[in-house]
Amino acid sequence: MAAIILLFCSVMAQSASPVKTSSRWTEQKAQEWYKSQPWLVGADYIPATAINQIEMWSKDSFDVRQIDKELSWAQNIGFNTMRVFLSSVVWKNDLKGMKSRMDTFLNICSKHNIRPIFVFFDDCWNKESSYGKQPVPKSGIHNSGWVQDPSCSLRADTLKMFSELGKYVKDIVTTFAKDKRILMWDLYNEPGNSGHHTTSLPLLRRAFYWARQCNPSQPLTAGIWYFDTPVLNAFQLSHSDVISYHCYADEIEHAQWIKFLGMQNRPLVCTEYMARKRNSRFDNIMPLLKKNKVVAINWGFVAGKTNTIFAWDTPLPGVKEPELWFHDIFRQDGTPFSEKEIDFIKSMTE
Repeated sequence: MAAIILLFCSVMAQSASPVKTSSRWTEQKAQEWYKSQPWLVGADYIPATAINQIEMWSKDSFDVRQIDKELSWAQNIGFNTMRVFLSSVVWKNDLKGMKSRMDTFLNICSKHNIRPIFVFFDDCWNKESSYGKQPVPKSGIHNSGWVQDPSCSLRADTLKMFSELGKYVKDIVTTFAKDKRILMWDLYNEPGNSGHHTTSLPLLRRAFYWARQCNPSQPLTAGIWYFDTPVLNAFQLSHSDVISYHCYADEIEHAQWIKFLGMQNRPLVCTEYMARKRNSRFDNIMPLLKKNKVVAINWGFVAGKTNTIFAWDTPLPGVKEPELWFHDIFRQDGTPFSEKEIDFIKSMTE
């Protein structure tokens, strides 16, 4: 609770003298947009055949048949959105191909009545990335091949980084700025993670600036994930059109997040939840989110190369499958981890 109070004070301080972004949606516009939506439910999505963002979007590994199959499973349980990470590495090396594959992906999503949220930057997991063939998964290791975007080596040269990434964001957002197949843009996943702290603020600021220049029809956001980064949190809360956040806590603590973030008087989007070993489950969190009209997006969909059925902090080398999955819903043959969970999800999305 003390951390929540600290964050509240930081937001109020920044709100008193905000960095002006004249095109930020008003509260009224954000609420009217949200009222026109159904209850939005989905997962953070990457096909089982990809270990990271680069493998998902690269020409030689973009798996249309797998994506189509998996999204049919999502449609069957009532999911109508998916949160999907993009890759600046693929864009840099294959600009036209990347956008063409995004269009193909969006067509598959539309086929299954899904409108995705696209994510640009990410401060989580491996520090360096490279174009081309990606590493094989490490047995029993959660997200062993996931990569930060941008890589830490690129961060060392901010002039080069801002030049390259500014072109990337503006090209992608401009291309799809009026595309009704896209639900929203999530500009930065967990800024400050992996020890970056406030050094991520300049890129976060620019991400919003670049995206605003494109005047997209979709809302912009960047999610709160950690209360001990008050400067980053204050910027995110005062610049996002809709308020997104991550919470892997139980229903009691999660309810506190909703109560606090609801004070912003903007739609709430939970872009990460559901870690079974942390008592964040479908049966105790989905009802809370639905009751409070919060978008519900859990981490993970099909168990695959990301190995997110294993917990962050509990590596199990040599173990094929833990008894209790950490994330994810389906096996690669389409059978669920838990039939009971599937029945519950369907009861919530009907």
